[in-house]
Amino acid sequence: MLAAYITHADCARHEMGAHHPECPERLGAINDHLLVKGLLDYMLPYDAPLATLDQLSHAHSSLYVRELMDASPAEGHHQVDPDTSMNPFTLQAALRAAGAAVLATDLVLRGEAPSAFCCVRPPGHHAERGAAMGFCFFNNVAVGIRHALDVHRIERVALIDFDVHHGNGSEDILRGDERVLMCSIFERGLYPFSGEEDQASNMVNVPLPTRSGSEAFRAAVTGRWLPALEAFRPQLIYVSAGFDAHREDDMGNLGLVEADYEWVTRQLMGVARQHAQGRVISCLEGGYVLSPLARSVAAHVKVLIGAD
Repeated sequence: MLAAYITHADCARHEMGAHHPECPERLGAINDHLLVKGLLDYMLPYDAPLATLDQLSHAHSSLYVRELMDASPAEGHHQVDPDTSMNPFTLQAALRAAGAAVLATDLVLRGEAPSAFCCVRPPGHHAERGAAMGFCFFNNVAVGIRHALDVHRIERVALIDFDVHHGNGSEDILRGDERVLMCSIFERGLYPFSGEEDQASNMVNVPLPTRSGSEAFRAAVTGRWLPALEAFRPQLIYVSAGFDAHREDDMGNLGLVEADYEWVTRQLMGVARQHAQGRVISCLEGGYVLSPLARSVAAHVKVLIGAD
């Protein structure tokens, strides 16, 4: 059975102006590199559907969803926060990105795919229940997780976030939900300047100092994440797969390399095989320099789909 590769051309139509780091070319770079590496031969392609209002309501307030839809411009750009804006195609792209997580959930939980990678944008992990921010509009993984919990009635879901920035939106939506364990690693002192204090009981946040590098990253996974995951015994694992902690990406300065993404994915797949029937759903988050982004995604996907 082939893993699912979920994307949509609409996701490349959203743009936030010239020279913005969260650019449409990100998806093309990833797709081209996966194709060259032969990894798409191990995956079945799917078009991301549009998330429905009901699906979004499991993670976002109805008022926020209506306000965002009303803000969609007919032309030009509408500024949502200092570094996040909408063009006429943003809403469609954001609905596709959230819909990808829902489709991935359905495919994996129905046994039609062993795992899934959602190659979509805009990213989602900064989007809170009632606010867009940090390049994010809908919280894609949170929409997928709540779909697994509320529709498929899965009892325990883990969310793993290794983006260089803290997933404040995911924490805002999922904190206190005892059905979810969220494990994250991020660089201390970076946007959105959260995650270090007032952690909920279902959060395992590990802020790392600047220039921590591979050794500290792997020690945090081994010492903090894996014991928590073993105790929680997730039935399904989601990954907020941000690759901006790479040493060639100037968004952060943790100093990771492709081998670290390959290694952490291997650890997660081990947990998934033991407790979750191997079921892992990964959604693209950050990663803004095209070459290291594409190489890192390939390292991650290779292990995710069992092509390693």
